[in-house]
Amino acid sequence: MTRAVGGVDAIRAQARLHHAYFLGLQLMIATRKGPAVMGEWMFRLFRRQHHEKFLSSFGKLGLEGLPDAVACARYHVLSNSIGGVGVEYIAESERKAWVRFRYPRWMYDGPTLCGIPEEVSRGFLKGWYAHNGVSLGNPRLGFVCVSEDMTGEFGFCGYFREFDYDLTPEERLTFAKGEVPPPFDPSVQPQLPQSQWTEERLEKANRNYALEYIRNGLVELSTVIGREETEVLGGLAARLIGLQYFAQTAAMVGVDADGEGTSATYLRRMLAGMGDTAEITAVDEAGYAIEHRGLRAVRGLEEPDRALVVNCWIELWRGALQSQRNRQTLEIRVSPEGLHWTVRG
Repeated sequence: MTRAVGGVDAIRAQARLHHAYFLGLQLMIATRKGPAVMGEWMFRLFRRQHHEKFLSSFGKLGLEGLPDAVACARYHVLSNSIGGVGVEYIAESERKAWVRFRYPRWMYDGPTLCGIPEEVSRGFLKGWYAHNGVSLGNPRLGFVCVSEDMTGEFGFCGYFREFDYDLTPEERLTFAKGEVPPPFDPSVQPQLPQSQWTEERLEKANRNYALEYIRNGLVELSTVIGREETEVLGGLAARLIGLQYFAQTAAMVGVDADGEGTSATYLRRMLAGMGDTAEITAVDEAGYAIEHRGLRAVRGLEEPDRALVVNCWIELWRGALQSQRNRQTLEIRVSPEGLHWTVRG
């Protein structure tokens, strides 16, 4: 019996894998379901993320007591930096503060940027940025977008502004193409307290950042295209990412992709990178079993959302095992305690 042990490399590998899964799922939906579905999906996903994360993080990020526009801009710099996303902050006044996302964009890493429709940008702007004032109880706070990613300008950029009047729902998000931000000043950029944010904590937060987008993304996608189709497309995207990223993630956790006993070592180390427990026992000469406990991927989710995410998520590992030179088969039984894996090859 072997118990998995953790490590920053495994945490980082899980972040890479789930980030890739989110990118792949976006491309899967964009190419198979089209721009309108993408826009609605992103609106629902970012509104859900907003409700779960925005106000609950204010105290942790030291933003309480600041003017609303300034606090919102600083929030996006600090929260995105936890996920490894580069964002710049420029405050013109207490009532107008800019954010500018820098490239490469985490949301559309690499060539993914070229496959994402404009409707995605409008979806997340309406889902999150236009709702900040509502969540803060400030009806005068809105967001003005001056540049977007998919239009080939200078990247996603805009400012939070407190107006002199209460905004209608349609006025909470407006566009002012042609405006440019003031000069960047590195000396005023908000920073996370280094004493609290150690390397390992940042790596875990980065992993969780990617994982949350997948968990919530699958749940909200099911409200747009239905559970059955979400499970089909979400599972296919996961399996393709598992196939594509096995060699890279194996190298990250120090596993020879074509070595003897690769699959057991790989799964043990990768699952440890989730903070889960994997107890591995031999079944016979051709296979072994894994008792998998913890299941961070679905922690806190209720049925039927839990089952949906599990059914898609396990395809990551089915793809990874199929990618090996000696192809493996994977059977998984779900129980209230966790997952029971049987691997043969």
